[in-house]
Amino acid sequence: MHPHAQLTREIESGPAGPHIGAFFDVDRTLIAGFSAAEFLRDSVLSGALGARDLADVLATATRFQLGQIGFSGFIVGTTGTLRGRAEVDLVAVGERLFTERLAAAIYPESRALVDAHRRKGHTLAVVSSATRYQVEPLARDLKIPHVLCTRLQVRRGRFTGTVVRPTCYGEGKAHAVRSLARAQRLDLSRSHFYSDSDEDLPLLDLVGHPHPTNPNRRLAEIAAKRGWPVRAFSSRGTPGVMDIVRTTLAVGSIVPAFAMGMAAAAFDGRWRHAVNIATATWGELGTALAGVDIQVTGEQHLWSQRPAVFIFNHQSGIDVLLLCKLLRRDMVGIAKQELRRHPLFGPAFSLAGTVFIDRFNHEKAVEAMQPAVDALRQGLSITIAPEGTRSPTPHLGRFKKGAFHLAMAAHVPIVPIVFRNALDALPKHGIVVRPALVEVVVHPPIATKHWKPADLDRHVAAVHQLYTETLG
Repeated sequence: MHPHAQLTREIESGPAGPHIGAFFDVDRTLIAGFSAAEFLRDSVLSGALGARDLADVLATATRFQLGQIGFSGFIVGTTGTLRGRAEVDLVAVGERLFTERLAAAIYPESRALVDAHRRKGHTLAVVSSATRYQVEPLARDLKIPHVLCTRLQVRRGRFTGTVVRPTCYGEGKAHAVRSLARAQRLDLSRSHFYSDSDEDLPLLDLVGHPHPTNPNRRLAEIAAKRGWPVRAFSSRGTPGVMDIVRTTLAVGSIVPAFAMGMAAAAFDGRWRHAVNIATATWGELGTALAGVDIQVTGEQHLWSQRPAVFIFNHQSGIDVLLLCKLLRRDMVGIAKQELRRHPLFGPAFSLAGTVFIDRFNHEKAVEAMQPAVDALRQGLSITIAPEGTRSPTPHLGRFKKGAFHLAMAAHVPIVPIVFRNALDALPKHGIVVRPALVEVVVHPPIATKHWKPADLDRHVAAVHQLYTETLG
């Protein structure tokens, strides 16, 4: 069963077709927290917003919260500091902040809802009072084609300090959706809208399927009176005490796992046996303590041909723990050089025989790979992420060729392991693991014995396509 099957059941069993709209608010609906807060924080830290401008912005925000000014006045007051600034600069800031901060804040549940509506062929749109600089990178990542948002006036590539009216707030959201409905011939009586705020009541009342999502107190009260089903997500945002305790125990469990392995080695003198015990124990104990379970398709391929080069798409910091649970024994990992300096994982991974490589020095990286080839020839398997680094989103990055060269040099197969949603448990830049069911697909071993260097690009592209298709 899909990890979010219960959440998406209503959509999956409902009508299909582009005449049905699926509209999504952003803050506290698609993402935890507020995108504007990240932009403000970045402006302060970068020096783009001085002390006086910051005071003006906070004063304007206070007046808006007190009802002394409307949303348009709030936007003009808070974006007036952009007057004269090049629009391309804010576009770049938006892209950077999405990668560094906002991508990790996307609720896995909301991503599942968007995907479910897409599978039904519904017309998807983000409807937000935020600006396009906050919204467009998010919409692009979620493959939502329509962006209805507040627009700032730009002339000759620079902000004028004014806002394009009407703003996309309150009744303005309903106005924007009506315009989209006319253009796309949508049936609003059969359409959906997800929002956290009672300020969006005009649009919630307009659609046939209103979905209060992480609702504020006022919207929760209205939903209870009207019988609207409420969705509340806890997979992102401020972690609970139990999440922190679970994470601490899961990370710390590597110590007793290695202690058990070293105790075994003290009796029989076999260091590889000790590493195998530590690997399997940490995989089982760590995932159980973190509340992370795995659902594996093709598990038999983990054992059908060994040694092998096991490759995986690097989504999360928990990938290593998942690999320990899956592969259990007789494996050596390849990791970035920086991990060697980690006070806990550095010594543990070094004891396990991990090969550390310098990602930024090609010659040293190639030289460091020789122990990995030797390990394969000695009957040990290798685990390596061909992307080289974690992605902030589920989308696949470019594959490097190191893993494929290794397999060719040792004449061993490549076994592709696909993590579909490891990000649910721990996104990039995250430090607290959330309970999750992670879907894993293991493909049959791919023989490399007869590969030739001249054909390597074609083989890498074929494996990359296999991952793309598996990720959907």
